[in-house]
Amino acid sequence: MELLIAGILLWSVTHLFPSVAGGTRDKLAGALGENLYRGLFSLDIVLAVILIVWGWKTATATAVYHPPFFGSPLIAGLMLIAFILFIASGASGNLKRFIRHPQMAGVIVWAIAHLLANGDSRSLVLFGGLGIWAILEILLINRRDGEWQKPEPVPISADGITVVIGFLAFAAVFYFHGTLFGVALI
Repeated sequence: MELLIAGILLWSVTHLFPSVAGGTRDKLAGALGENLYRGLFSLDIVLAVILIVWGWKTATATAVYHPPFFGSPLIAGLMLIAFILFIASGASGNLKRFIRHPQMAGVIVWAIAHLLANGDSRSLVLFGGLGIWAILEILLINRRDGEWQKPEPVPISADGITVVIGFLAFAAVFYFHGTLFGVALI
């Protein structure tokens, strides 16, 4: 479990650093060069993912609570929303006019869905930890960036593309969940 916790902490600290210490980040990037800074940032993230995966596989899962919605269509619906939000962060759609941080909101919905479906200690650390990170990220970015400047409306077709791509990504992960993550959903 220690490796899983270390991975979540490394992921969180690395991502939160620019929001908490923007000036220090800029000085560090200036001293190292932007490309080297980004390379080290990426290396930290890769190391965090390795620790998370390795930690997940080696941690002993103990029951913490009985998951109230295991196998429920509610979980699938929440996951579809999470995928659409995640895709919307990189798309030019109207969703960004209503949700300032769709990617982080998608991570929060993803975390909630998994906590409703899994009640073991590993799940609590992984999904709870990343959900808390996403909430902190939103709060700190909002504090750093100030008032939200909502984007201008775009044609509704852009939203349709986002939903279709989000649905296709959801369907692929749903179908291959067993192969990718060891828990078959079908």
